Amino acid sequence: MDAAVRVLYSFPHKIGADRICTTAWYQVWGLAEAGAQVQLHPGAVVRPLPDTVGVQPTLARGGWRLPYRMIGSMRAFWLHDRVVAARLEREHARIDLLHAWPLGALRTLQVAARYGVPTLLERPNARTRFAYEVVRQECERVGVPLPPNHEHAHNEHVLQREEAEYALATRLLCPSEFVARSFLDDGVPPQRLARHRYGYDEQVFQPAPGPRPQREGLVMLFAGGCAPRKGLHHALAAWLASPASQHGRFRIAGAFVPGYAERLSRWLAHPSVEVLGHRTDMPALMRDADVLVLPSVEEGSALVTYEARGSGCVLLVSDAAGAVCRHEHDALVHAAGDVEALSRHITALHEDRALLERLRAASLAGTPDITWRAAGVRLLEVYRETIAAAQAARA
Repeated sequence: MDAAVRVLYSFPHKIGADRICTTAWYQVWGLAEAGAQVQLHPGAVVRPLPDTVGVQPTLARGGWRLPYRMIGSMRAFWLHDRVVAARLEREHARIDLLHAWPLGALRTLQVAARYGVPTLLERPNARTRFAYEVVRQECERVGVPLPPNHEHAHNEHVLQREEAEYALATRLLCPSEFVARSFLDDGVPPQRLARHRYGYDEQVFQPAPGPRPQREGLVMLFAGGCAPRKGLHHALAAWLASPASQHGRFRIAGAFVPGYAERLSRWLAHPSVEVLGHRTDMPALMRDADVLVLPSVEEGSALVTYEARGSGCVLLVSDAAGAVCRHEHDALVHAAGDVEALSRHITALHEDRALLERLRAASLAGTPDITWRAAGVRLLEVYRETIAAAQAARA
Protein backbone atom coordinates (compact mmCIF):
# COMPACT_ATOMS: atom_id res chain seq x y z
CA MET A 1 0.00 0.00 0.00
CA ASP A 2 2.11 2.83 -1.38
CA ALA A 3 -0.54 5.53 -1.81
CA ALA A 4 -0.87 8.10 0.95
CA VAL A 5 -3.47 7.12 3.52
CA ARG A 6 -6.45 9.47 3.42
CA VAL A 7 -7.64 9.96 6.97
CA LEU A 8 -10.53 11.99 8.33
CA TYR A 9 -9.37 13.08 11.79
CA SER A 10 -12.27 14.18 14.01
CA PHE A 11 -11.46 16.09 17.20
CA PRO A 12 -14.35 17.80 19.02
CA HIS A 13 -12.19 20.16 21.12
CA LYS A 14 -9.99 23.19 20.39
CA ILE A 15 -6.93 21.62 18.80
CA GLY A 16 -3.65 23.14 19.94
CA ALA A 17 -4.88 24.16 23.40
CA ASP A 18 -3.63 22.29 26.47
CA ARG A 19 -3.79 18.65 27.63
CA ILE A 20 -5.47 16.36 25.06
CA CYS A 21 -5.71 19.31 22.69
CA THR A 22 -1.89 19.33 22.65
CA THR A 23 -1.84 15.57 22.11
CA ALA A 24 -4.16 15.83 19.11
CA TRP A 25 -2.19 18.72 17.58
CA TYR A 26 1.07 16.77 17.70
CA GLN A 27 -0.62 13.61 16.43
CA VAL A 28 -1.81 15.45 13.34
CA TRP A 29 1.59 17.09 12.89
CA GLY A 30 3.33 13.72 13.19
CA LEU A 31 0.95 12.11 10.71
CA ALA A 32 1.58 14.88 8.19
CA GLU A 33 5.33 14.45 8.66
CA ALA A 34 4.96 10.70 8.12
CA GLY A 35 3.16 11.25 4.81
CA ALA A 36 -0.51 10.77 5.67
CA GLN A 37 -3.11 12.86 3.84
CA VAL A 38 -4.97 14.34 6.80
CA GLN A 39 -8.36 16.02 6.63
CA LEU A 40 -8.73 17.53 10.10
CA HIS A 41 -12.16 18.36 11.50
CA PRO A 42 -11.63 20.03 14.91
CA GLY A 43 -14.12 21.98 16.95
CA ALA A 44 -11.80 24.98 16.61
CA VAL A 45 -8.11 25.69 15.98
CA VAL A 46 -5.92 27.41 18.57
CA ARG A 47 -2.53 26.67 17.02
CA PRO A 48 -1.94 26.65 13.25
CA LEU A 49 -1.09 23.35 11.58
CA PRO A 50 1.15 22.56 8.59
CA ASP A 51 -0.16 23.67 5.20
CA THR A 52 -0.33 20.05 4.06
CA VAL A 53 -3.17 19.40 6.55
CA GLY A 54 -6.68 20.18 5.34
CA VAL A 55 -8.51 21.92 8.19
CA GLN A 56 -12.30 22.33 8.42
CA PRO A 57 -13.43 23.50 11.89
CA THR A 58 -16.94 22.54 12.95
CA LEU A 59 -17.65 25.09 15.67
CA ALA A 60 -15.70 28.08 14.36
CA ARG A 61 -15.52 30.21 11.23
CA GLY A 62 -13.01 32.95 10.60
CA GLY A 63 -12.47 34.73 13.90
CA TRP A 64 -15.76 33.49 15.39
CA ARG A 65 -16.05 30.49 17.72
CA LEU A 66 -19.08 28.92 19.32
CA PRO A 67 -18.43 29.27 23.08
CA TYR A 68 -18.22 25.78 24.59
CA ARG A 69 -19.00 27.10 28.06
CA MET A 70 -22.13 28.87 26.92
CA ILE A 71 -23.80 25.79 25.42
CA GLY A 72 -22.00 23.15 27.52
CA SER A 73 -19.28 20.75 26.40
CA MET A 74 -21.55 17.77 25.76
CA ARG A 75 -23.84 19.77 23.48
CA ALA A 76 -20.80 21.20 21.68
CA PHE A 77 -19.48 17.67 21.13
CA TRP A 78 -22.91 16.59 19.86
CA LEU A 79 -22.99 19.44 17.35
CA HIS A 80 -19.46 18.64 16.22
CA ASP A 81 -20.45 15.02 15.69
CA ARG A 82 -23.47 16.00 13.58
CA VAL A 83 -21.35 18.26 11.36
CA VAL A 84 -18.58 15.70 10.81
CA ALA A 85 -21.08 12.91 10.16
CA ALA A 86 -22.72 15.02 7.45
CA ARG A 87 -19.34 15.73 5.88
CA LEU A 88 -18.44 12.03 5.94
CA GLU A 89 -21.74 11.23 4.18
CA ARG A 90 -20.51 13.39 1.29
CA GLU A 91 -16.83 12.45 1.37
CA HIS A 92 -16.76 8.75 2.36
CA ALA A 93 -15.57 7.58 -1.06
CA ARG A 94 -12.45 9.73 -0.68
CA ILE A 95 -11.62 8.57 2.88
CA ASP A 96 -9.61 5.45 3.75
CA LEU A 97 -10.02 5.64 7.52
CA LEU A 98 -11.71 7.64 10.28
CA HIS A 99 -9.74 8.57 13.42
CA ALA A 100 -12.10 9.94 16.06
CA TRP A 101 -11.89 11.13 19.65
CA PRO A 102 -14.37 10.24 22.41
CA LEU A 103 -17.71 11.92 23.12
CA GLY A 104 -17.97 13.59 19.72
CA ALA A 105 -18.05 10.60 17.39
CA LEU A 106 -21.21 8.48 17.81
CA ARG A 107 -23.11 9.56 14.70
CA THR A 108 -19.88 9.80 12.68
CA LEU A 109 -18.99 6.22 13.60
CA GLN A 110 -22.47 5.11 12.54
CA VAL A 111 -22.03 6.74 9.13
CA ALA A 112 -18.57 5.19 8.74
CA ALA A 113 -19.97 1.74 9.55
CA ARG A 114 -22.73 2.16 6.97
CA TYR A 115 -20.22 2.90 4.22
CA GLY A 116 -17.57 0.39 5.32
CA VAL A 117 -14.99 2.99 6.36
CA PRO A 118 -12.68 1.46 9.02
CA THR A 119 -12.53 3.47 12.24
CA LEU A 120 -10.13 4.08 15.10
CA LEU A 121 -11.32 5.61 18.37
CA GLU A 122 -8.68 7.32 20.51
CA ARG A 123 -8.51 6.21 24.16
CA PRO A 124 -6.42 8.84 25.98
CA ASN A 125 -7.26 7.17 29.33
CA ALA A 126 -8.20 3.76 30.62
CA ARG A 127 -11.73 2.47 30.06
CA THR A 128 -13.96 5.12 31.60
CA ARG A 129 -16.02 2.79 33.79
CA PHE A 130 -12.80 1.37 35.24
CA ALA A 131 -11.23 4.83 35.64
CA TYR A 132 -14.26 6.20 37.48
CA GLU A 133 -14.13 3.35 40.00
CA VAL A 134 -10.37 3.43 40.60
CA VAL A 135 -10.37 7.20 41.09
CA ARG A 136 -13.43 7.06 43.37
CA GLN A 137 -11.75 4.46 45.59
CA GLU A 138 -8.53 6.47 45.81
CA CYS A 139 -10.38 9.69 46.65
CA GLU A 140 -12.25 7.88 49.43
CA ARG A 141 -8.98 6.52 50.83
CA VAL A 142 -7.46 10.00 50.88
CA GLY A 143 -10.64 11.67 52.10
CA VAL A 144 -10.85 14.21 49.28
CA PRO A 145 -14.03 14.13 47.18
CA LEU A 146 -13.73 15.17 43.56
CA PRO A 147 -15.65 18.27 42.45
CA PRO A 148 -18.90 17.17 40.73
CA ASN A 149 -17.75 18.63 37.40
CA HIS A 150 -14.32 16.95 37.47
CA GLU A 151 -13.56 14.80 34.43
CA HIS A 152 -13.14 11.71 36.63
CA ALA A 153 -16.27 12.24 38.72
CA HIS A 154 -18.89 9.65 37.74
CA ASN A 155 -21.10 10.88 34.90
CA GLU A 156 -23.58 8.32 33.60
CA HIS A 157 -24.34 10.32 30.44
CA VAL A 158 -20.65 10.41 29.52
CA LEU A 159 -20.31 6.72 30.33
CA GLN A 160 -23.21 5.66 28.13
CA ARG A 161 -22.02 7.80 25.21
CA GLU A 162 -18.50 6.39 25.40
CA GLU A 163 -19.69 2.78 25.71
CA ALA A 164 -21.80 3.25 22.58
CA GLU A 165 -18.78 4.65 20.73
CA TYR A 166 -16.59 1.74 21.88
CA ALA A 167 -19.08 -0.72 20.40
CA LEU A 168 -19.09 0.99 16.98
CA ALA A 169 -15.35 1.54 16.45
CA THR A 170 -13.37 -0.96 14.40
CA ARG A 171 -10.48 -0.68 16.85
CA LEU A 172 -9.63 1.30 19.98
CA LEU A 173 -6.32 3.19 20.00
CA CYS A 174 -4.49 2.46 23.27
CA PRO A 175 -1.36 4.52 24.08
CA SER A 176 -0.16 2.16 26.84
CA GLU A 177 -0.41 -1.42 28.07
CA PHE A 178 -2.30 -0.11 31.10
CA VAL A 179 -5.03 1.31 28.89
CA ALA A 180 -5.17 -1.84 26.77
CA ARG A 181 -5.41 -4.04 29.87
CA SER A 182 -8.41 -2.07 31.17
CA PHE A 183 -10.29 -3.17 28.04
CA LEU A 184 -8.90 -6.72 27.88
CA ASP A 185 -9.91 -7.33 31.49
CA ASP A 186 -13.44 -6.25 30.56
CA GLY A 187 -13.70 -8.77 27.75
CA VAL A 188 -12.76 -6.70 24.70
CA PRO A 189 -11.03 -9.00 22.14
CA PRO A 190 -7.34 -8.19 21.60
CA GLN A 191 -7.84 -7.77 17.85
CA ARG A 192 -10.04 -4.75 18.57
CA LEU A 193 -7.19 -2.97 20.37
CA ALA A 194 -4.39 -1.14 18.57
CA ARG A 195 -1.24 -0.03 20.36
CA HIS A 196 0.25 3.29 19.45
CA ARG A 197 2.05 5.86 21.56
CA TYR A 198 2.31 9.54 22.29
CA GLY A 199 5.51 11.60 22.26
CA TYR A 200 7.39 14.78 23.09
CA ASP A 201 8.69 17.77 21.14
CA GLU A 202 12.48 17.49 21.06
CA GLN A 203 12.73 21.16 20.06
CA VAL A 204 11.17 22.14 23.41
CA PHE A 205 12.34 19.47 25.85
CA GLN A 206 16.09 18.90 25.82
CA PRO A 207 18.67 17.81 28.40
CA ALA A 208 20.94 20.45 29.89
CA PRO A 209 24.19 20.81 27.93
CA GLY A 210 27.38 19.57 29.51
CA PRO A 211 27.85 17.37 32.56
CA ARG A 212 25.22 17.15 35.30
CA PRO A 213 25.89 19.40 38.31
CA GLN A 214 27.44 17.65 41.30
CA ARG A 215 25.14 18.21 44.25
CA GLU A 216 24.59 16.43 47.50
CA GLY A 217 20.83 16.08 47.36
CA LEU A 218 18.49 14.52 44.85
CA VAL A 219 16.05 16.84 43.05
CA MET A 220 12.72 15.10 42.46
CA LEU A 221 9.94 16.71 40.41
CA PHE A 222 6.21 16.05 40.30
CA ALA A 223 4.52 17.77 37.35
CA GLY A 224 0.81 17.78 36.55
CA GLY A 225 -2.57 18.17 38.14
CA CYS A 226 -2.33 17.60 41.89
CA ALA A 227 -5.16 15.17 42.59
CA PRO A 228 -5.49 11.76 44.28
CA ARG A 229 -5.57 10.08 40.85
CA LYS A 230 -1.99 11.20 40.20
CA GLY A 231 -0.80 9.73 43.51
CA LEU A 232 0.94 12.82 44.88
CA HIS A 233 0.13 11.62 48.42
CA HIS A 234 2.04 8.42 47.66
CA ALA A 235 5.01 10.42 46.36
CA LEU A 236 5.10 12.61 49.48
CA ALA A 237 4.87 9.63 51.84
CA ALA A 238 7.63 7.81 49.96
CA TRP A 239 9.87 10.89 49.83
CA LEU A 240 9.58 11.67 53.53
CA ALA A 241 10.28 8.03 54.43
CA SER A 242 13.52 8.15 52.45
CA PRO A 243 16.84 9.65 53.59
CA ALA A 244 16.74 11.58 50.31
CA SER A 245 14.42 14.06 52.05
CA GLN A 246 17.23 15.01 54.46
CA HIS A 247 19.43 16.41 51.71
CA GLY A 248 17.35 16.82 48.56
CA ARG A 249 14.41 18.79 47.20
CA PHE A 250 10.96 17.58 46.14
CA ARG A 251 9.41 20.14 43.79
CA ILE A 252 5.69 20.01 43.05
CA ALA A 253 4.54 21.87 39.93
CA GLY A 254 0.79 21.89 39.41
CA ALA A 255 -2.54 23.15 40.69
CA PHE A 256 -4.37 21.27 43.47
CA VAL A 257 -7.97 20.10 43.37
CA PRO A 258 -9.99 21.60 46.26
CA GLY A 259 -9.22 20.09 49.66
CA TYR A 260 -6.20 18.04 48.57
CA ALA A 261 -3.48 20.49 49.64
CA GLU A 262 -5.20 20.92 53.00
CA ARG A 263 -5.26 17.16 53.45
CA LEU A 264 -1.53 16.96 52.71
CA SER A 265 -0.57 20.17 54.53
CA ARG A 266 1.67 18.51 57.12
CA TRP A 267 3.76 16.82 54.43
CA LEU A 268 3.76 19.87 52.15
CA ALA A 269 5.18 21.96 55.01
CA HIS A 270 8.32 19.82 55.24
CA PRO A 271 11.46 21.90 54.55
CA SER A 272 12.51 19.65 51.66
CA VAL A 273 9.21 20.13 49.80
CA GLU A 274 8.71 23.06 47.42
CA VAL A 275 5.14 23.76 46.26
CA LEU A 276 5.52 25.70 43.01
CA GLY A 277 1.91 25.91 41.82
CA HIS A 278 1.03 25.97 38.14
CA ARG A 279 4.15 26.63 36.06
CA THR A 280 4.82 27.52 32.45
CA ASP A 281 8.58 26.89 32.59
CA MET A 282 8.36 23.10 32.61
CA PRO A 283 11.31 22.49 30.24
CA ALA A 284 13.64 24.38 32.61
CA LEU A 285 12.24 22.62 35.68
CA MET A 286 12.74 19.24 34.06
CA ARG A 287 16.28 20.02 32.92
CA ASP A 288 17.20 20.87 36.50
CA ALA A 289 15.59 17.78 38.05
CA ASP A 290 17.24 14.41 38.54
CA VAL A 291 14.02 12.41 38.51
CA LEU A 292 10.35 12.78 37.66
CA VAL A 293 7.94 10.98 39.98
CA LEU A 294 4.46 9.96 38.84
CA PRO A 295 2.79 7.34 41.07
CA SER A 296 -0.60 7.49 39.34
CA VAL A 297 -3.36 5.03 40.16
CA GLU A 298 -4.96 5.57 36.73
CA GLU A 299 -3.58 7.19 33.61
CA GLY A 300 -3.51 6.98 29.84
CA SER A 301 0.09 7.64 28.87
CA ALA A 302 1.14 10.81 30.66
CA LEU A 303 2.86 13.29 28.35
CA VAL A 304 5.06 14.51 31.21
CA THR A 305 6.82 11.14 31.23
CA TYR A 306 7.89 11.57 27.59
CA GLU A 307 8.89 15.18 28.18
CA ALA A 308 10.86 14.30 31.30
CA ARG A 309 12.82 11.62 29.48
CA GLY A 310 13.61 14.10 26.71
CA SER A 311 14.87 16.54 29.36
CA GLY A 312 17.19 14.01 31.00
CA CYS A 313 15.05 13.05 34.01
CA VAL A 314 14.96 9.47 35.21
CA LEU A 315 11.40 8.20 35.63
CA LEU A 316 10.09 6.96 38.98
CA VAL A 317 6.62 5.85 37.95
CA SER A 318 3.83 3.45 38.80
CA ASP A 319 2.75 0.69 36.46
CA ALA A 320 -0.47 2.67 35.96
CA ALA A 321 1.28 5.78 34.59
CA GLY A 322 1.39 4.48 31.02
CA ALA A 323 5.04 5.51 30.70
CA VAL A 324 7.19 4.17 27.87
CA CYS A 325 10.08 2.74 29.89
CA ARG A 326 11.56 -0.49 31.29
CA HIS A 327 12.14 -1.17 34.96
CA GLU A 328 15.84 -1.11 35.90
CA HIS A 329 16.83 -0.41 32.30
CA ASP A 330 15.92 3.26 31.89
CA ALA A 331 13.53 3.82 34.83
CA LEU A 332 12.29 2.42 38.13
CA VAL A 333 8.69 1.21 38.12
CA HIS A 334 6.56 0.27 41.13
CA ALA A 335 3.11 -1.23 41.49
CA ALA A 336 0.48 1.49 41.82
CA GLY A 337 -0.05 2.31 45.49
CA ASP A 338 3.13 0.59 46.72
CA VAL A 339 4.64 3.42 48.77
CA GLU A 340 7.37 1.23 50.27
CA ALA A 341 8.66 0.22 46.84
CA LEU A 342 8.64 3.83 45.64
CA SER A 343 10.52 4.92 48.76
CA ARG A 344 13.14 2.22 48.12
CA HIS A 345 13.54 3.46 44.56
CA ILE A 346 14.01 7.05 45.72
CA THR A 347 16.59 5.91 48.26
CA ALA A 348 18.43 3.81 45.68
CA LEU A 349 18.89 6.80 43.38
CA HIS A 350 19.84 9.03 46.31
CA GLU A 351 22.52 6.63 47.55
CA ASP A 352 23.78 5.28 44.23
CA ARG A 353 24.50 8.09 41.80
CA ALA A 354 26.13 5.64 39.39
CA LEU A 355 22.76 3.89 39.11
CA LEU A 356 21.08 7.24 38.49
CA GLU A 357 23.52 8.02 35.69
CA ARG A 358 23.19 4.56 34.10
CA LEU A 359 19.42 4.86 34.01
CA ARG A 360 19.65 8.40 32.69
CA ALA A 361 22.04 7.41 29.89
CA ALA A 362 19.81 4.51 28.83
CA SER A 363 16.73 6.72 28.96
CA LEU A 364 18.30 9.42 26.78
CA ALA A 365 19.54 6.81 24.31
CA GLY A 366 15.95 5.74 23.73
CA THR A 367 14.44 9.19 23.23
CA PRO A 368 14.49 9.14 19.40
CA ASP A 369 11.82 6.43 19.62
CA ILE A 370 9.44 8.53 21.76
CA THR A 371 9.28 11.81 19.85
CA TRP A 372 6.08 13.00 18.21
CA ARG A 373 7.74 12.35 14.85
CA ALA A 374 8.21 8.68 15.80
CA ALA A 375 4.66 8.59 17.15
CA GLY A 376 3.36 9.74 13.76
CA VAL A 377 5.22 6.93 12.00
CA ARG A 378 3.75 4.34 14.38
CA LEU A 379 0.23 5.76 14.09
CA LEU A 380 0.42 5.62 10.30
CA GLU A 381 1.48 1.96 10.60
CA VAL A 382 -1.64 1.31 12.70
CA TYR A 383 -3.75 3.04 10.04
CA ARG A 384 -2.32 0.79 7.32
CA GLU A 385 -2.79 -2.35 9.44
CA THR A 386 -6.42 -1.43 10.16
CA ILE A 387 -7.21 -0.67 6.52
CA ALA A 388 -5.58 -3.91 5.35
CA ALA A 389 -7.53 -5.96 7.91
CA ALA A 390 -10.79 -4.33 6.84
CA GLN A 391 -10.05 -5.04 3.17
CA ALA A 392 -9.21 -8.67 3.97
CA ALA A 393 -12.45 -9.08 5.91
CA ARG A 394 -14.45 -7.83 2.91
CA ALA A 395 -12.63 -10.08 0.42
